[in-house]
Parts: sequence; C-alpha cells; structure tokens
Amino acid sequence: MKNIEQIILNALTNLADELESEDLRNPNKDTKIYGIDGNLDSLALVSLIADLESELSEKLNINIVLADEKAMSMRNSPFRDVTTLTQYIYDLTQGK
Repeated sequence: MKNIEQIILNALTNLADELESEDLRNPNKDTKIYGIDGNLDSLALVSLIADLESELSEKLNINIVLADEKAMSMRNSPFRDVTTLTQYIYDLTQGK
C-alpha cells in the first residue's frame, strides 16, 4: 500500500509545476485532491488519473481503470485525498 501511496504523491508533485500549486509541491497522505477544498479541478483530475493508471501499470504491474462508473457514482469520492485514493486503489487490486 505504501508503493501505491508513493506513486500518488509523485504524480501530484509532477502536477504541481503544471498547475502552479504550492499545496501540491510537497503532498502528504492528507493532501486534498478533488472536491471540497480539493487542489484539482476536473480537467486536472483526468490528467492525474491517466498518470496514475500509467505509473501503476509500469511500476507495480497493476492494470486498473480508476475512473469507472462505480468510482464516479460513489457517495464519497475516492478522489477526496491521498489516503482515500490509496485505499481505493488497494481495494481494487484486492478484488473488493
């Protein structure tokens, strides 16, 4: 799970320059991603998701789709913060 979290943190750091966001330069497990107080708008979220899917496949051999109907219709978005997204990806890889 730590590997997944690190990939998310790296992806957010990479987006920091593009988005000129100080909050993303040093993300941590509590960093808000999307939604209320989130650091990303919907376009930046799509970019993050694409980056994550690519990195998860390349580095951890995890091939998943993060932005599916289930994720988008969840009452509590899995894209709220780093911890929530890490848990969501972990659960997907465990078949939950």
